[in-house]
Amino acid sequence: MKKIVVTTALLAGILAQAGGFRVALQGVKQLAMAHTSAHAEDASVGFFNPAGISFIPNKLSVAAGGFGINADISYQNPSTLESYTTENPMGTPIYAAVAYKIVDEVSVGFSFATPFGSTVEWPSDWAGREIVQKIELKAFYFQPMVSFKLAPWVSLGGSFIYAKGSVDWTKTVSQLGGTLNIKDDQATGKGFGLGFYFKPSEKLDVSIAYRSPVDMKADEGVASFNVSSSLYPLLGLDANGQDKFKAILPLVDEYTLGVTYKITPKWQISGDFNYSGWDRYQQLTLDFENAPVGNQPDDPTKLVSPKNFHSTQSWRVGTQYMVTDNFAARLGYYYDESPYSDENFIPETPSFNANVITGGIGYKWKGLGIDLSGAYNFQTPRTVNNSYLDFYGQAKAKAYYFGLGLSYNAF
Repeated sequence: MKKIVVTTALLAGILAQAGGFRVALQGVKQLAMAHTSAHAEDASVGFFNPAGISFIPNKLSVAAGGFGINADISYQNPSTLESYTTENPMGTPIYAAVAYKIVDEVSVGFSFATPFGSTVEWPSDWAGREIVQKIELKAFYFQPMVSFKLAPWVSLGGSFIYAKGSVDWTKTVSQLGGTLNIKDDQATGKGFGLGFYFKPSEKLDVSIAYRSPVDMKADEGVASFNVSSSLYPLLGLDANGQDKFKAILPLVDEYTLGVTYKITPKWQISGDFNYSGWDRYQQLTLDFENAPVGNQPDDPTKLVSPKNFHSTQSWRVGTQYMVTDNFAARLGYYYDESPYSDENFIPETPSFNANVITGGIGYKWKGLGIDLSGAYNFQTPRTVNNSYLDFYGQAKAKAYYFGLGLSYNAF
C-alpha cells in the first residue's frame, strides 16, 4: 500500500499570540500595558517571575481573570483565487494566582494559567483540508513557587511547573476516502521557573526571569480513522477503527527582562524584552502503534513532520497613569516575531509577525481591584511557500483580545 503522509500539530497552540504557539495572556493588568512583567502589585506577577511575589505590598494577595480571543485567519489559493476564512469559536484563556508572605523574607505562592490553547476550524471544502480541518488545544500550567528576600531591594524566586494538555485534531485523508482524528487528553510535562526581582528605589522595578523548556509527552493518544471498515486490517486498526500513538512536543524556554520606572507618583512606564528558544522545535514525530501511515522508510508507523522553527524576540512598552488615587488608565504596544519562514508556513499553527496595540483601565477600592483590558493584533500578511506540504498561497490574520481581572490584597 502506498504510504500516506499525514501532517500533525499535536498539542501545538493555535493562532500565535506571542510567537510560535505561545499565548501571552496571563494578566489583565499586564496585557493593558503590552503584557509587560515588572509589576508586583498583586499575585499575578508570580507567573512572570516567582521572585516578584516578595515585593507584593500585602501579606496575602489573590488575583484571577479571563480573556476572550476573536481571531480569524484567511487563505487564498493563487491559482484558483479561491479564498477561505476560519470559523473559529472564541478562545477563553484564564489565570489565577495566590501569594502569601510567611515572614518578611519568605513568600510562597501558586499560579494557574493557560499559556497555550485555542481552536482553528477551517471550512470543510478548504484547500488545505488534507493538512488540517480542525484543531483544538487546551494546555494548563500549575506552578507552586517560593521567593526569598536576599536584601530589602532584591529577591530570588523559583517555581516548579507541572503542565497538562489535550489536543483534538481532524484532517481529511482523501487517499483512504475519509478523515483522521488525532486525540489525546493525558499529555503532561515538567519544568521550572527562576528569577530575580530588584527594587532599588520606590521609582524602579527590574525583573529578570527564565522559564525552562517543557516536553509535553503524549503516551496514550488515540488515532481514529473514519474510513471503510475493509481497510481496518490493512491499517492494523481495532474493531473501532482506532490505533494508538505517542508523541513529544517541545515547549520552548523563555528569557525575560522587564523594567518599570515611575516618572512621577502618578505616571509610570514599563518595558520588556523577551527571547524564546524556538530553534529547539525542528520536527515533530508521531509514532503509531500499528498503522503504516508514516513517512520513514525504515519504520512505516513513524511520521516525522519538519517544523524548522527559529528563536524569536519580542519588544514591549507600556504605560500607566493614575487619573485619581483609585482609577488607572493604561496603554501599550508590542512587536512579536513569527518563529518560521514563509517556506515553513503551516496552517495548523499559523503564525505571523505581529504589531499589537493594547489598552485598559483599572479601579481599586480598599483591598479590591478590578481591571479591564483589550488589544488589537495587526498581523503582517504572509506568502505561503511550503514545498514539503505542497501548500502555496497568501495568508493573513487579525485578532482581538479583551480581558477582565479581579484582585484582592489584604493585611
